[in-house]
Amino acid sequence: MHNVELHDPPRTNHTASQAIPLPPEKVLLTRADLKALGITKSNVSLLRAEAAGRFPRRARLNGTSVVWFRDEIFSFLQELSDARKTQVYADYI
Repeated sequence: MHNVELHDPPRTNHTASQAIPLPPEKVLLTRADLKALGITKSNVSLLRAEAAGRFPRRARLNGTSVVWFRDEIFSFLQELSDARKTQVYADYI
């Protein structure tokens, strides 16, 4: 997962050499980050889940580069965790 250091915004205008602070909810995750979190579904399965509203939608950076917002992925994982408390696998058999 990519770590982003948060700093107080500089009091002057940003220049190319200064890092613009990124709010924690806008931290981006790559496909490799998803795999590190245990989300190992294929790209096609993720696309289908996104289209059906069962997984957070990706954001296109450019060309074929895509990312997901960390807060949306963590919320999704929390929802899965919460659902475990009320669902029993035997209910689906």
